Amino acid sequence: MNFKPFRIFKGLPGFIKSTDFAKASILGLAISLPIAVGVEMGRFEIGLALALGALLSSPSDVSGSLRHKNFGIALSAFLAVLASLIGGYLIADSWIGLPVLGITIFILSYLAVFGFRASLISFSGLFALVLSFANISNVLEIYERAFLIGIGGLWYLGLTVLWQRIHPKGQTDQFLAQSLELTAEYLETRGELITGEDKREIPLRRLLKLQSELNEKHETLRDILISSRKTSGNSNYERKRLLILIQLVDILELAMANPVNYEKMDRLLKEHPGQILVFQKLIFAMAERIKTISISLHKESKTSTLKTSLNDVKESLKAYHAEGSNYADEGFLMLKNLYDYQEEQIQKIEKIERLLGNEDYKETGFAKKDEILGFITRQEFDPKILLENLNLKSAIFKHSLRIAIVVMVGYAIGAYFSLQNAYWILLTIVVIMRPNYGLTKTRSKQRTLGTLIGAAIAVGIVFITQNLTLYAILAIISLVLAFATVQKNYKTSAVFVTLSVVFVYALLEPNVLDVIQFRVVDTLIGAGLATLGNLILWPSWEFFGIKSVIIESIEANKNYFREVTRFYEKKGKLPTSYKLSRKEAFLGIGNLNIAFQRMTQEPKKKQKNLKEIYEITVLNHSFLSSLASVGVYIQNHATTEASTHFKTFSRGIEENLDRALALLKFEDTPVSGIKEEQLAARNFFDKNYRSLTRLGENEARTNFDEISGGELQEAQLIYEQLKWLMDLSVKLEKKIRETKFQNE
Repeated sequence: MNFKPFRIFKGLPGFIKSTDFAKASILGLAISLPIAVGVEMGRFEIGLALALGALLSSPSDVSGSLRHKNFGIALSAFLAVLASLIGGYLIADSWIGLPVLGITIFILSYLAVFGFRASLISFSGLFALVLSFANISNVLEIYERAFLIGIGGLWYLGLTVLWQRIHPKGQTDQFLAQSLELTAEYLETRGELITGEDKREIPLRRLLKLQSELNEKHETLRDILISSRKTSGNSNYERKRLLILIQLVDILELAMANPVNYEKMDRLLKEHPGQILVFQKLIFAMAERIKTISISLHKESKTSTLKTSLNDVKESLKAYHAEGSNYADEGFLMLKNLYDYQEEQIQKIEKIERLLGNEDYKETGFAKKDEILGFITRQEFDPKILLENLNLKSAIFKHSLRIAIVVMVGYAIGAYFSLQNAYWILLTIVVIMRPNYGLTKTRSKQRTLGTLIGAAIAVGIVFITQNLTLYAILAIISLVLAFATVQKNYKTSAVFVTLSVVFVYALLEPNVLDVIQFRVVDTLIGAGLATLGNLILWPSWEFFGIKSVIIESIEANKNYFREVTRFYEKKGKLPTSYKLSRKEAFLGIGNLNIAFQRMTQEPKKKQKNLKEIYEITVLNHSFLSSLASVGVYIQNHATTEASTHFKTFSRGIEENLDRALALLKFEDTPVSGIKEEQLAARNFFDKNYRSLTRLGENEARTNFDEISGGELQEAQLIYEQLKWLMDLSVKLEKKIRETKFQNE
């Protein structure tokens, strides 16, 4: 057993340096300082209201554009004031306020139709509404408390702005380091796939998950860097970070680009396993190099190990070539293409290292300033969106109805049984409930388990000591750790939230054990209601909505395919439209994988077509991978003129994708088949490849260094990938035709 007792401390330095910990520490200061000053001045209620305002404004303090972040915090403060007034005056503590509570919950939840940040602002309103039932102050009037909550929100906003001025690079560098680390993991997984043979499904699933995470990090970095360029100009630091992001996206494309068909490679190189192992060693070395860069962003590193590993691959290829494999050997060509891709990958890594060093770059990698804004995913705020979602096809509409009803039930249970601190039931519901069942169920389990662990720890500490000063210190530390871990580990966050709540009440209530007991009971009731609500009230099962996600992914792949073929035909400088289509294709496959993962979390009987959906997801990913391979090759090699047969073959692939999309939209479409012109194109490619092969056989076998690739290498890769893309598009259409999708 490989037990490491100090493993828990391994990531502690990075955690303390993270922006998550920094934001949590700012929140801890924003909460504790007003309370401490209030107690010192004999105005505890005022200090508590200010602290509450800071707490309620904090959810929208997430990474991204500073402008959007600051605006979100201010809007959260405003919504918290409004919700506090509604909770205090219109709902109060009576059965008459029950329908008002439901309507208010629905309206606040429905704001999430405007996107992720809007959902966080919405949560601030829900949080404030629930806490208005806490009756934490009998001194302040409702309007006075609401006003102070607004001031507290502005106080928190001021602290965050101050921290942004003091540490402006922290957010960018953290996401850059995380992107580098995920990129290294992606390369490692690719390395595992290359020798996986019949054991490739597990790393392939991990690869899809990693790609989704990388897409998310890249999107956040784009938002941060491009928005900052727009508002504050183009500093050397931001220009370099933007160029590093461009390299990371290119590395992802190169890593995804698969110039070999794994099954065919296994077959062709069965007698030469050492050739594959040396490539795997090189890929692992690149992953390790990127990990090292992620740890020390500001230090220029040396890539001697990469050069050594690359040279080992080259020597291995020379030996393979000298053994009797001529240049026209298909296995050798496959490996030569793979070698070229890894060489290009190393150049990207070296450029990142130079950018992190002292080297200055003048270019931005984009043609025009207005074009760069196209890489930011914009959120529309048109009021028409509210009307468009007022139906049971909208996941947010169903979620808003669901949470409104469940909160009313929780409120009624607390009132009927006169539970102490019954608002904890509502708070648990609001925190746990999500639009889909899988995430709600997972958070319910994590919240319940975290609460039980936190309660057990709190009981132990209460039995050991009754020191109020220690309780106050532990309450603050627990609060900071709760908010620092909420994005990374929800169960751990729930543990610290419970500890913080218990210690706060221990300062106010003499019998803290009763507080712990009611905390556990209320959490169990709230978690149970949240899970049950998602199960029986207009459940949003993934098999209803995943069809639209598949459509978006295929359409994104089709647009990317068009850009790649157009670039192959026209040559010249890589257009911005190519990069935009690549970005959308990456996001499309990432979203499809996330939807599939949500599906796996649902009850077995609701996982309809799970196997088929997984196969469609893999086919989409394989299509994108093959397409990226073609795109990377034509970017980095001089290519011949695109023939009419190439255009014919490409048109056939696009027609297959169109038929697949038509099937998903429930449109009648004939079964695909190879047309005569496409068959003629395939025969032309076969004949041309055989002709080039005969010429290639005349090359000297011992003169490896003079092999430049040329037409034969291009023909092998382009033709091989075109055939694979055709096969994938046919399989995709067939699998979609076999799968019984349902309307949303």
